Amino acid sequence: MSVHFNPRDITWLAFNERVLQEAMDENVPLHLRIRFLGIFSNNLDEFFRVRVAGLKRAMDFKEKVIAESFYQPPSKILQRINEIVISQQQNFDKTWKHIQAEMASLKVSIKNSKNLTAKQKEFVRQYFDEVVESNVIPILLHENTPMPYLRDKSLYLGVAMRKKDWQYSSNYAIIEIPSRFVGRFVLLPTEDPEEKNVMLLEDVITFNLPHIFSYFGYDEFSANAFKVTKDAELDLDNDIRTNFAEKIEKGLKNRRKGKPTRFAFDKDMDKALLELLIRKLNLSKKDSIIPGGKIHNFKHFMDFPDVFETFEKPVERTSFTHQAFEHGERVTDVILKEDVLLSFPYHKYNPVIDLLREAAMDPDVKSIQITAYRLASSSKIINALIYAARNGKEVIVMLELQARFDEESNLKWKEMLEPEGITVLVGIPNKKVHAKLCVIKKRANNKTMQYGFISTGNFNEKTARIYGDHLLMTADRGIMADINKVFNVLKKPKEDFLSVLKTCKNLLICPEFMREKIVHHIDKEIEEAKAGRRAEIIIKANSMSDRALIEKLYEAAKAGVVTKTIVRGIYCPVNQKEFKEKIKAISIVDEYLEHARVMYFYNKGAEDLYISSADWMTRNLDYRIEAAAKITSKELKKELKDILDIQLRDNVKARILDKKLGNEYVRNDKNDCRSQIETYKYLKAKTSKK
Repeated sequence: MSVHFNPRDITWLAFNERVLQEAMDENVPLHLRIRFLGIFSNNLDEFFRVRVAGLKRAMDFKEKVIAESFYQPPSKILQRINEIVISQQQNFDKTWKHIQAEMASLKVSIKNSKNLTAKQKEFVRQYFDEVVESNVIPILLHENTPMPYLRDKSLYLGVAMRKKDWQYSSNYAIIEIPSRFVGRFVLLPTEDPEEKNVMLLEDVITFNLPHIFSYFGYDEFSANAFKVTKDAELDLDNDIRTNFAEKIEKGLKNRRKGKPTRFAFDKDMDKALLELLIRKLNLSKKDSIIPGGKIHNFKHFMDFPDVFETFEKPVERTSFTHQAFEHGERVTDVILKEDVLLSFPYHKYNPVIDLLREAAMDPDVKSIQITAYRLASSSKIINALIYAARNGKEVIVMLELQARFDEESNLKWKEMLEPEGITVLVGIPNKKVHAKLCVIKKRANNKTMQYGFISTGNFNEKTARIYGDHLLMTADRGIMADINKVFNVLKKPKEDFLSVLKTCKNLLICPEFMREKIVHHIDKEIEEAKAGRRAEIIIKANSMSDRALIEKLYEAAKAGVVTKTIVRGIYCPVNQKEFKEKIKAISIVDEYLEHARVMYFYNKGAEDLYISSADWMTRNLDYRIEAAAKITSKELKKELKDILDIQLRDNVKARILDKKLGNEYVRNDKNDCRSQIETYKYLKAKTSKK
């Protein structure tokens, strides 16, 4: 094991603990604390479906061979993961108890099947009859029958049933909770109009168990929740007779058969039923078998009912129109005159959609080319593109069918777009297209104009309300020329596509060439530091785990380059004794998800600044199509650097990233700086100056 790196998966768990810290923070509004519990739970589900599953697959190979990929042997990491997850689950349960006590003080309570009033009992019976029962089909469990298929994302009730005078052991059944069809939360009637009672769907079903199993005559029931998390790897076959979309579709069906990676259950579950489930799922002591409280699939609590009437949304948590678009000019006209940097969710997303809508209606626009990775469920982006095609424009959409957990949605978008005459590209074999690019081509007065945008985040108007991202709207000829090169490669991928991408002069493109340019920039800072001159690097990313680039940062720190990192999630670097300048490393976890990727190099005062779609991870830099754009406008460079400086000053929501992974808050004697609030104030002040 190298002492110079923290294992990637352990640092991810440290990130999820920062999410849990937000739920534990009593200064955070109550409804947001509940939401953070939901985010923590959803994150953990995905972690087990992807990372833990990957570690278990890696154990099938010689550990010495793959240890370098994980910084430690997978078996050792899995053992540590189980210890951390169980400890975090205990903190989660304590936090949820505290939150429920606070809810009670606001006259909000979660009822179960045992503490209902007579009126509520009647309501729950009727609600079950009218809404739930048709979606509930119990499956009886027997020792000698095979385990039925369990859906990965679903919650189940394990039911033990018996008769009071029965001398034999209980009978067992499982019931899938149909929250996909009915919703997880039921609001109950109350005598006091100020009181709010919420009931979970599984408790509605538990209350009605005597009715569900009335045919059998049982009179004693116990019901406890459990869920199974499965390996979510998408295995694609090599059948040359099937196209890529068909391979994805087949892979999605095969994902159903993924091996369980975690079994989480109510610790009060009937012991005999628990043992039966573990046997039938072929789980062993090496697997993640995690006892917990009564409530599982807590991810649904991200959408907990709006029952807290006392909370008013602060003005600093609202979006506003960018000053460039305040005076009603067409977005197209503004972009053809000047570059605009939108910073979400502070700025409204409307200009992005308006630009596409204007292009759809503009008779001089000939074509629109855009990449799509994760789209909103009822995407206004897609709607604008469809109308553009109907208006005779050539529309080309690069739709990434391998966007994890969005594969099914993107297949549906493909089916919707192609009948409209839109060309749907599905990428290059073995390379995900993660770049966020759009180019619009217009022909007027015998002159061709090109304009569009490049972003750090998805073209998704829904997530743009809660994800911190940057989007550059520009008509820069060099950037547009490079975006066209990327689309030319995507339209007709050739074996030598890398040589085509290498000719890009204004964008840094992955695979390979972005890495080369980053190393080049770091080397220049190292030269300056060694010569005794000012040298500085600032990297903002979601994750930082690429070994080669981390070692390059170590080299810079040893030479005396001032190095600062703002990394939300995975962070593998560790400060060493021999560093002349310690790497300042913080993580900001707050109400908005910090999602932007930004790179800053002092470069003898020229201050090179890039916004990028790529994290500092090997998968992004070497196995994906990614793009970073250099910010050339002096005004926009200053704006982006000012935002980075605000984030580096954060002493309210910033945590220190260090070897111990202790998630200590940055605390100092300076004025409080909560960067998301201060960024809002900084950008809002610009609107009043125009």
